[in-house]
Amino acid sequence: MKDWSAILSPTVQSIPPSGIRRFFDIAAEMEDVISLGVGEPDFVTPWTIRESCVYGLEQGYTSYTANRGMLELRQEIVRLQKDRYSLDYDPATDVLVTVGVSEALDLAMRAILSPGDEILIPEPCYVSYKACAALAGGIGVPVQAKIENEFRITPEDLAAHLSPRTKALLIGYPNNPTGAVMGKDDLSAIAQFAEEHDLIVISDEIYGDLTYGGETHIAFPSLPGMKARTILLNGFSKAYAMTGWRIGYALGAPEIIAAMTKIHQYTMLCAPITAQVAAIEALRHGEKYMKKMVAQYDRRRSFIYNGFQKMGLKCFEPKGAFYIFPDITATGLSSEEFAEKLLMSEHVALVPGSAFGTCGEGYIRCSYATSLNQIDEALQRIGNFVEKHIKSMGIII
Repeated sequence: MKDWSAILSPTVQSIPPSGIRRFFDIAAEMEDVISLGVGEPDFVTPWTIRESCVYGLEQGYTSYTANRGMLELRQEIVRLQKDRYSLDYDPATDVLVTVGVSEALDLAMRAILSPGDEILIPEPCYVSYKACAALAGGIGVPVQAKIENEFRITPEDLAAHLSPRTKALLIGYPNNPTGAVMGKDDLSAIAQFAEEHDLIVISDEIYGDLTYGGETHIAFPSLPGMKARTILLNGFSKAYAMTGWRIGYALGAPEIIAAMTKIHQYTMLCAPITAQVAAIEALRHGEKYMKKMVAQYDRRRSFIYNGFQKMGLKCFEPKGAFYIFPDITATGLSSEEFAEKLLMSEHVALVPGSAFGTCGEGYIRCSYATSLNQIDEALQRIGNFVEKHIKSMGIII
């Protein structure tokens, strides 16, 4: 028998498994589990989008497309950016259609990072950010976004982690896992910092359509001087309930998109044509369905926020995405202990905050992309768990 540990890439072996999946592997073996864990809409993709694919298959749309994606889809993406953010992109040179934002992120990292290059990554953040940097040969440098600033990153936070090897900055707002958003003034300060230090900016805006309480999403490349240095990532999974379709895109300068396309054509070839057909329909006729889903998320956001407040857990009010990030330090449990004990005793699955970086310790991430009935039951179970635990430990919160 071969010793595979001596053969496998040291880089791959050094990357920890996703901190999200472990609890759901356990939950899959249990009955009566309510999941507030996976960041996936509970809505089915709107019928008009699904129907467009049925028609496409009937018409024989089963071939490869251009590496960059169908021109028709790229034109719709460019139109959206123009109409919503007054951004001008060329569909022929500035757009790449990818297999979800995950692939777009991987391509962006591999296109810009050389061995030893550093990329600043505000935390808490999506679990794959640092892993993608490592797999591209770069070094993800975590920068703590503080609860005192509602998890918004500042130039001062970033400056403390600059080095001669710093090449890029990755931001993701609205944020997974905290639900934080960045306003125009916040982002303008980051833009000035990026310009002063000549940083490439990767802006993951997959949750850009999911904002609440009067907050309006600001596309980072729409800020003065930022379009030329920003790789904008977005997709359809969250806003249009299209997670399983695996369709996203990247926008940027022709040179960077060409480099990403070069990698894409060797490793992926193209995004599936059926998903591209669905994306065209989503951009043309899906907005009304998206707005209905966002209204539902907003109701659930208020409900779950009030629920955690009532049970005595401190909680930042999320303004975007569909996650809430309660502080559980008052229980005396670590994030992993809280999540595991809750799952075993009350059959509620959620994600320990430590899965999103070391500064996520002391928090848990709960997704409210599930029905109000499920959220209500989950809150009752979490409340029971917290009450029993603090009584047994003699804790007052």
